Amino acid sequence: MLQETEPQHTAKKEETIYERMTSRGVSRREFMQFCAWMGACIGLEKTGMAQMVNALETKKRIPVVWLHFQECTCCSESFIRSSHPIVADILLDKVSLDYTETLMAASGHQAEKCLHDTITKYKGEYLLCIEGSVPLADDGVYCCIGGKTAKQIAEEIAKDAKAVIAWGNCAVSGCVQAAKPNPTAATPIQKVIAGKPIVNVQGCPPIAEVMAGVLVHLLTFDRIPQLDSLGRPKAFYSRRVHDTCYRRPNYDAGLFVESFDDENARKGYCLYKVGCRGPSTYNACGTIRWNGGVSFPIQSGHPCIGCSEANFWDNGPFYQRVPNFPGFGIESTADKLGLAALAASAGGAVAHAVMTNFRKRGEIGEHPGENAEQAEQADNNEKKS
Repeated sequence: MLQETEPQHTAKKEETIYERMTSRGVSRREFMQFCAWMGACIGLEKTGMAQMVNALETKKRIPVVWLHFQECTCCSESFIRSSHPIVADILLDKVSLDYTETLMAASGHQAEKCLHDTITKYKGEYLLCIEGSVPLADDGVYCCIGGKTAKQIAEEIAKDAKAVIAWGNCAVSGCVQAAKPNPTAATPIQKVIAGKPIVNVQGCPPIAEVMAGVLVHLLTFDRIPQLDSLGRPKAFYSRRVHDTCYRRPNYDAGLFVESFDDENARKGYCLYKVGCRGPSTYNACGTIRWNGGVSFPIQSGHPCIGCSEANFWDNGPFYQRVPNFPGFGIESTADKLGLAALAASAGGAVAHAVMTNFRKRGEIGEHPGENAEQAEQADNNEKKS
């Protein structure tokens, strides 16, 4: 007679990202549309999109620890208010948000237990996302959580993290907390954490779809995206706001807003003279945009303040024209652009007319110099007679 044994309890299988999405009512069509849309955002080819589809279908959700230090929580606000229905639910569908002081229901000892369990169970697998700068003055007393300073927490949690994502200008370059005189010695994450891959997602706040794109890239390729010299993903920070701005033709034509609410402002002219930092700011605002992809600050009539660049709070008054910009030399002579553009247009029109005349003569079998030769011959004959 066989000895009875107690039933074995098998561990519950973790859902893949796709399974989680379908359980929340996302159709296959919507899933594929999301992959195509996100692939376009992060600049993937067709083969890369297929890889993304496969990754989301087969991989489990990434455990995420999301820390908040010296900041205003605008990055989280931007993320959860994305207009894209799938991106808006990304915290639940594509990542496992195991700890965040702002959004989690647990508090006190329960919250600390969640944090400890995540970094222990998923050692080397979890992502560390950080909003806010780290104060180093006076032994870091200006930002403490659970009896530990921000510096202690950041170093402890980063130790076994797979990668670190610094959300927003506060975490990337200090933002307003690091503005002069910087009384708390607010310090960017990249100067506090060492030995870990760090992705800097700039902006105040970053665009929600940019934040989602970084996470999806990590999910798909199991590595951080290609970064620029400031540690920002090139897919979103490789072009200046100036280069993708719909007001750029007005800039090239020398048509500028001279003061807010003047007639030029009503006509939608370039905002360069009222302080626009678009020519020196790298971001995807002009392409991905905000509010469902329909607008961004410049489109709303406000100049770019350069929030995705380092130390933008200390880079002069926001509404004062900056005389010189790096890059194309054309920016330093904005006042002369109108005359230069007009002269170039006139010269181009003349050249076009001349070439058109030559082309038409060629079409009727007439050599460009034939009429001149005939006229000269007629003059000579007239003199001889």
